[in-house]
Formats: sequence, C-alpha cells, structure tokens
Amino acid sequence: MRAQADADDQELVTSAYLARLLRQSIHQQPELAFEEHRTASMVASMLRMWGYDVYQGIGRTGVVGVMTFGSMSQDAAHKTRGFGFRADMDALPIQEQTGRTYASRRPGIMHACGHDGHTASLLGAARLIAQRKAGGACEHWSGRLNLIFQPAEENGQDGGGAMAMVRDGLFDRFPCDQIFGMHNAPTVALGRVQLRPGPMMASSDRVDVLISGKGGHAAFPHSTIDPTVAAASVVMALQSIVSRNIDPFASAVISIGKLIAGDKGTHNVIPQEARLELSVRSLDPKTRDLLEQRMHELIKLQCESFGCAATVNYRRGYPVLVNHPASSALVEQVARECFGDAMVDGQTPPIAGSEDFASMLEVRPGCYFLMGNGDAPGTCMVHHPGYDFNDDLLPASIRMWTALAQKLLAHG
Repeated sequence: MRAQADADDQELVTSAYLARLLRQSIHQQPELAFEEHRTASMVASMLRMWGYDVYQGIGRTGVVGVMTFGSMSQDAAHKTRGFGFRADMDALPIQEQTGRTYASRRPGIMHACGHDGHTASLLGAARLIAQRKAGGACEHWSGRLNLIFQPAEENGQDGGGAMAMVRDGLFDRFPCDQIFGMHNAPTVALGRVQLRPGPMMASSDRVDVLISGKGGHAAFPHSTIDPTVAAASVVMALQSIVSRNIDPFASAVISIGKLIAGDKGTHNVIPQEARLELSVRSLDPKTRDLLEQRMHELIKLQCESFGCAATVNYRRGYPVLVNHPASSALVEQVARECFGDAMVDGQTPPIAGSEDFASMLEVRPGCYFLMGNGDAPGTCMVHHPGYDFNDDLLPASIRMWTALAQKLLAHG
C-alpha cells in the first residue's frame, strides 16, 4: 500500500512538472478565440501519446480526448456512463507586462486569464489517469472520460466556444451524464476550492443604443432636437431599473461603458445622434428577462420625451452559470477529501463575472469550481497585463481532476 502511494505521488510530481513545461510553452505562443491551432495540435498530440482517442475540429478549433474504462464493446461504450472535464484554451488581445522569461512572443496577445494553466492542468490529469490505467490502478473504473479542450471562451458573442462545440454535436458524439469545469481564482489562497450550488456566475449581455435627434448650431438649441441631453437622461434613468424594478434580494448591474456624441473639435455643434454601449449582468434568468424588457421600454420612452428616436440592439451573451446541486456536492466532497475542510468553501458568494461554460450547463448537469491562484502581495487579477497563472497550482489542480475522475468512474 505504501509503495503504491509513493508511486502515485511520484507520478503526480512528474505530471505536474510536465504540465508546467506545457503551460509555459502555451503561454509563449498565445492564440486568440478560434485561432488556437498550435495549442489544439499540441493538446491532440499529447493525448494521442497517452492512449486517448482524439477528435479535432469540434467547434472549429476544439479538441476532445476520450478514454474508455471497463471491458465493453464499442457500441456499449457509447451508451455507458460518460463524464466531461472541460478546459478553455484561448488568450486575450492584451500586451503582456509580466517580465517572465516565458512571456508571450506575440505582440498584443497574452494569456491574461489563465487558460494556459487550465489546459495544462487537464493535460497533466490526462497523463496521470493514463499512467494509472496502464499500471492497472483503474481496473474497477467503468465508463467514458471525455476531456474537452474548448476554444474561444473570451469571444463573448453567440455563446462563445462552448456553444460552438455544443452546436457541433459535442454531447451527441461524446455523451456526458455530467460536465465539470475549473477556473483559477487570483487573490484566493493557493489551491483553495470555491464553489456553490445554483447560480454562481452572472449572465452577460451587451446593449447598443442609437439616439437620433436633429443637429444644429449650439447657439440655437431651440432649432434642434438634442440627442446628447436625451442620452444623459437615459444614463441616469437606467439605474432606476436596478433600484425600482429589480427585487432588492436579486442582483443586477447596468453599466454604461461608452457614450459618444459629436465629433472632435465641434464644441459649438449639437450633434445629429448619440450612441451608448452598455453591459448588463444578472444572476437569475427571470431578472435577465425583466432587465431586457424594461431597458427597451425606458430607453424608447425617455428618448421620445425629448423628441428623439431610439434604436436599441440588445444582444444576449453568456447565460447565468447555474451549478447542479448533486454535481456541486460531489465536487465539494472530492475537494474536502483531497485538501481538507479548511481549504474548501462550498457556499462561496456568486460573482458578477461571466463564463461560457454556462451554456454547457444549460444542456447537461454539472459544476464549475474555482481554485485559488495565490494571494501573495501584488497578485494581479485576470485580464491585467501583469497577470500570470501560478504554476504552483498545477499539482493541486491535477490531483483534483484525477480524484474527481476516480469518484465518478469507480463508483455509481
């Protein structure tokens, strides 16, 4: 028993070391949404080397690696229990300023959200699971493990890479009874696991508003219909939706990211039109519906009161991320067994960030959990030019994925 435990520990160390090398290689060559060709090829090559059946080009640049456990025919394997583990692969259009020796070699593109680490973590787990299967440690496992390497989480449009894979037949080709995803959490103690059943991350919608008036000379406002005044009124009135239409115990955010009216150097001209760009977030599908309804109503009527016309383009982005209770309980149990009660928060507060894994959770039950990226002084949040995934998280994340696979496939 002790010898087997020592061997398992050594394999974990080896897998984590390899994952670190892979992570830093991916970090040096970041790729934007739906352009992850090099990353996808590397992922596919590693999975094939470790004995996985590999499928590429799913959702354009997505990769799925499948390993079947137990003695069963091909048809039986397709119908047996299946579980999905998902990692995202894409980078962001940000100029890196970390100063790392392995910093991005592509100007204006960097892994500023840790997707390089997510990919490396799941690859490390893939290797460890394959090694254990080859050594006979998985003889009591039964089912199919689908490792899903997803493109374009940062795309923010049309469901992102998650929905692209779903539309491409992901769950028809690779049936999953449950689906799981992980994200690193900057400023949280290294390896600490955070999750909650129910709504965990907000929906994210974009609203573009065009307010049309009648331009003219600034000295003769009575001869114009000023869209700037209407826009200013809309900006102020929108907050009444949150304070007066949304349940005080619900969460909603309406943020104005951009207001444009007039052209440079035209201080004495009342413009013909004004434009607004907004971000809208909520943690409940019904609240989301109400926000959309009230924004259409309020913007239209507010502009009409100034004699202006309004065109509202409300574009739904990622939905609310809702964790399934049973899947969440399983993740929490595995995390406590791996790291102890003090390192697990099973009721972490929901956050206003959004995540396209929510689209997968609308199709299959599952759980999305966070793992602390470290809370040392000066730690950067994601989407910052100084951010970097913490390689010291790799052993814990690999252990978590491997233990979750064992819990799902060895029992039930």
